[in-house]
Amino acid sequence: MRTVEWHNHGVRMIDQRLLPGRFETPVFHSYRDVARAIHEMVVRGAPAIGAAAAFGLALAGFESKAADRTQLLRDLEEAAQVLKAARPTAVNLAWAVDRLMRVAVSEDLESADDVRQALLNEAQKLADEDVEVNKRLGAFGATLVEDGDTILHHCNTGALATVDFGTALGVIFTAHAQGKKIHVLVDETRPRLQGARLTAWELKQAGIPFDLISDSAAGYFMRRGQVNLCLVGADRIAANGDVANKIGTYMLAVLAKENGVPFYCVAPTSTVDLTLAHGDLIPIEERSPAEVLNIAVAGEPAAPEGVSARNPAFDVTPHRYLTAIVTENGIVRPPYAKNLPRAVKNEL
Repeated sequence: MRTVEWHNHGVRMIDQRLLPGRFETPVFHSYRDVARAIHEMVVRGAPAIGAAAAFGLALAGFESKAADRTQLLRDLEEAAQVLKAARPTAVNLAWAVDRLMRVAVSEDLESADDVRQALLNEAQKLADEDVEVNKRLGAFGATLVEDGDTILHHCNTGALATVDFGTALGVIFTAHAQGKKIHVLVDETRPRLQGARLTAWELKQAGIPFDLISDSAAGYFMRRGQVNLCLVGADRIAANGDVANKIGTYMLAVLAKENGVPFYCVAPTSTVDLTLAHGDLIPIEERSPAEVLNIAVAGEPAAPEGVSARNPAFDVTPHRYLTAIVTENGIVRPPYAKNLPRAVKNEL
């Protein structure tokens, strides 16, 4: 099944908090519950969050008791703000909500029911497009992978991070399907362990050889010449090519630059935010310290009782550390300020 989809007049998601131990697919029947699911990381990954928010706004239309179009639009505006606030860093969330709101205000829609149906149709279209976009990403990215390569991957960018197929992991799936003998080094990705829990789960199902490593071991393998390239995703890309991604990405990019390892970001153009000149303008979500402090070793807390913790969910990698950005419209190379707008317009 897809990571997120419309089901029984609600939004069904794979609950990623439970993997790999349990596979559950709860259905959410209110837009506020969808927003809560996004915030609590039932669903995560920028493209998947965008699709969830789109279906959430469509759900808000059916939840509204408004009989006339004007009141329905007021209710949708309120729902849009709630959904956008669920996770601020991933630009796909706001992009998806804004896309649906543009449909909602169309003068071609005469009645409230017309708006409701148009929103659901657009949300489904957005989800279907995500799958096709990911397959194009995979095809472009696979040209960067050689037979016999070892690839270092951070966080989770597979089918679970999208509607289906994946971004950076989609490149790996495509290269594997082409018959290339590849091996993946999977960062655990602390503190939520998306690499250990989710990426390892997806690679195991796909039959792709991999080893799980601690985040702090990445430099060891790079310095020994045992990494041919790094692949990561993105939650937002600024106009100059700076990339906001899961915490730890910046560290990997610096290590890759130091050791001469190509470092590629793989993301759809919907993740590019041309309104932000550089990465320091990207809002960075800081999550609960409990995600750091609740880590246990042999069933006991790893940290002493009463200590404090900081838990930024993302960091920003300056564009100078990127070898290229892989989009569904082609591979973008420096200068990014010039070439990213061309990629967004499909003019590469």
